[in-house]
Amino acid sequence: MAGKKEAKLPRAAYESELLRLQAELVKLQEWVRAEGARLVVVFEGRDAAGKGGTIKRVTEHLNPRVARIAALPTPTERQRTQWYFQRYVEHLPAAGEIVLFDRSWYNRAGVERVMGFCTKQEYQLFLRQCPIFERMLVEDGILLRKYWFSVSDTEQEARFRKRLEDPVRRWKLSPMDLESITRWEAYSQAKDSMLVHTDITEAPWYVVESDDKRRARLNMIAHLLSTVPYQEVGPPVIELPERPPSTGYQRPPRDLQTYVPDHASTL
Repeated sequence: MAGKKEAKLPRAAYESELLRLQAELVKLQEWVRAEGARLVVVFEGRDAAGKGGTIKRVTEHLNPRVARIAALPTPTERQRTQWYFQRYVEHLPAAGEIVLFDRSWYNRAGVERVMGFCTKQEYQLFLRQCPIFERMLVEDGILLRKYWFSVSDTEQEARFRKRLEDPVRRWKLSPMDLESITRWEAYSQAKDSMLVHTDITEAPWYVVESDDKRRARLNMIAHLLSTVPYQEVGPPVIELPERPPSTGYQRPPRDLQTYVPDHASTL
């Protein structure tokens, strides 16, 4: 029912299903490599919506030579003079590759629009060109999937507070995160406009409800797998060779090398 909050997914059920889905992602990876397919997955959403954690679970067991993450920094002065999509194009996959965009060209429709980092003319040009750009990608054979992670204002603030109190996650709390609290409605309006202009048949947006991180991760991964017509590719036959007999090699004395101290023994 609309507005009904789902019960938090139990950890045991989450971990069991996550492992099963990750095994399917490995099959997807091998199919992409064998078929020479090109897969692009765009992760967008508000700050602290759970994009990064989902990307980690997607790539956890994948070959980094096949599946890589594109998380681009702030553009350089030279890049600011290029065609807007240019610096993203160079990160697109070649045959047999998967690229996960941890934020993407949609920066212009979100943070740049809200924070005034682009002009009104640049923003309007983006809205006109983006559907054309994505249609070109799809027409060229790229499998393009776009996910918007939706988090409530109360849950976002709760996650910000946890970051503030956690020394290993405090680095995630940036000035832009704080701005997202005070500009919540502006970001909402920017997202609504973005979806109106870029939710196209060739590359639709898929919204992931992410107040429950576990549920969001499973839902997103399961959906991605359901949209790609992958098949299991049989692994190559590998046989371990027998180790040849010793030729008399002697290992150097241990005191000639510097070893890492055994910190674990102090626990």
